[in-house]
Amino acid sequence: MPELPEVEITRRGIAPYLVKQTVYQVPIGKPKWRWPIPQDLPQLLHGLKICAVQRRAKYLLLDFGNGTLIIHLGMSGSLRILTRDHDNLMVNPQKHDHFDLVLDNQVVLRLRDPRRFGAILWQPADGLPHPLLVNLGPEPLTDDFNARYLFDKTRGCHTNIKQILMNSHVVVGVGNIYANESLFAAGISPRSAANAIGLKRYEKLVTAVKQTLQLAIASGGSSLRDFVHSDGSSGYFQQQYWVYGRAGERCRRCAGEIKQIKQCQRSSFYCTDCQH
Repeated sequence: MPELPEVEITRRGIAPYLVKQTVYQVPIGKPKWRWPIPQDLPQLLHGLKICAVQRRAKYLLLDFGNGTLIIHLGMSGSLRILTRDHDNLMVNPQKHDHFDLVLDNQVVLRLRDPRRFGAILWQPADGLPHPLLVNLGPEPLTDDFNARYLFDKTRGCHTNIKQILMNSHVVVGVGNIYANESLFAAGISPRSAANAIGLKRYEKLVTAVKQTLQLAIASGGSSLRDFVHSDGSSGYFQQQYWVYGRAGERCRRCAGEIKQIKQCQRSSFYCTDCQH
């Protein structure tokens, strides 16, 4: 699943093509997704101008002034920027291309989603946040996500710290890959109970989360399975993994063995010598 770095990279890639452009057409393919695409969307968006392209957690938000188009890439989705001279793809959607936003500058924003676990939703500008966004925690790259916040949030919480980092009500967008990598960087075992971690160790962990995500963004994200950038290129952060996906291999720091365990049906990878 695309995580925060991949979604942020997508936002940065598509924004220059979309901002201040007017919607001309909205072709919709198969409407049956996890949440159905609103069938009146072509009428709602026709003639509207995109004011801004923003991100909240793993959601992309296209601000139209009178409402917001909410896009989630799901497990396998990706957005592409196409033009009329791009191999004629604009007029010939492929099997898993389910949604187009055709703009008056001859550009198409196309959503490809083989599994259809993503989302295209419309939120009117009524001053109320969408139910999917209203209870989200702070963004990890902002000052709102800090050691004191995380320390206070986890008092009395016996849940392991790996699950805390992946809880969008605590902090958004970290995801499995970057939770594993951040915990290694901070020297904290994914098994550790969140309420057993002190403030100083949380300072290291918050710093590790921020640095890991920033490095992933700078590296173009992690291109696993279906994810590609808006121009079709791939990221390469996976080449820098310390622990994720490296079970049975030697730790690059201490030469110990990387272990793999299951936590709430997700794989966790860690070094038993470096992480406590």
